[in-house]
Amino acid sequence: MIVRILGEGQFELDAATFGQLETFDKSLDDAMAKNDDAAFATGLSHAIALVHEKGQPLEVQVLTQSDLALPAAGMTLDEVRKLLSSETVAI
Repeated sequence: MIVRILGEGQFELDAATFGQLETFDKSLDDAMAKNDDAAFATGLSHAIALVHEKGQPLEVQVLTQSDLALPAAGMTLDEVRKLLSSETVAI
């Protein structure tokens, strides 16, 4: 499975790790729905740490479709909302 962290690139994860990451993704969605900045920041930090720890970075020259995209480290809820609402996203 391929995960993109905005501003960093793509990482390959095995299925078990991707399953763990999907749990963090759900917590990020929940934090957005509740407008909970602290929970969002914590969930994003944990998700990115998991990808860095367990994922294998793909070479910059390798371009493949991502199964999941994470915001860049440190992005706020407002920044993510603006990014998601824009018609074009530069990755």
